[in-house]
Amino acid sequence: MKPFTFKQFEIQQSKEVFRVGTDGVLLGALADVERASNVLEVGTGTGLISLMLAQRNPRAEFLGVDINKDAARLTQLNFENSPFYTRLKNFHQDFKTFDTQDRFDLVVSNPPYFEESGSEKDKIARQTVELNFRQLITKASMLLSENGIFSVIIPVEAEEVFVLTGKEIGLFLCHRVNIKGIENSKTKRLVLEFSLQEQEINESDFIVEKSPRQYSDQYLELTKEFHVFK
Repeated sequence: MKPFTFKQFEIQQSKEVFRVGTDGVLLGALADVERASNVLEVGTGTGLISLMLAQRNPRAEFLGVDINKDAARLTQLNFENSPFYTRLKNFHQDFKTFDTQDRFDLVVSNPPYFEESGSEKDKIARQTVELNFRQLITKASMLLSENGIFSVIIPVEAEEVFVLTGKEIGLFLCHRVNIKGIENSKTKRLVLEFSLQEQEINESDFIVEKSPRQYSDQYLELTKEFHVFK
């Protein structure tokens, strides 16, 4: 497959691994990485999100895990070919059994987001087959540092279950970004961030396109250090 070229790095892609998409770009650009020194990405896919975060925070160290062997191999390739390779590590690992003494200032994930269907296409990356929301939230809460942030992008329909599950486990919503695919449409995705401390929720809105195939000024500003716009 054709690689996806960003300003400071290139993403090699594969038919076996979920491709570069808007959700990953948004999370890589919006997740609260500025104060982090130790970052964990769950389900790296191509490695896009960690690479974007590494560009945004030149001091942080990154660890990625993915249960998909092809994804782990592809992430490793993209990490090694990037200018940030000395700060990036990656493992082929089931997050449910991932064991470490480290604690992370940021745990970030673009998680599986619909229940299992008959389709084999992108099965692990796109469905709650290997890792459901409760398992993800539970494990993430155990790996956060005291002031750490857990950051995800999910469909708006999943918000209630995700937020309530987090609260049960002891992770509290602190930041919500309402993402609309196009201006004057309904919210489609949410970037949600959680903390171990209950606090006031900071909320903002984000529009990807101002008209079909025309990026909004907001999106162009957010991604100007990453995208190569022609």
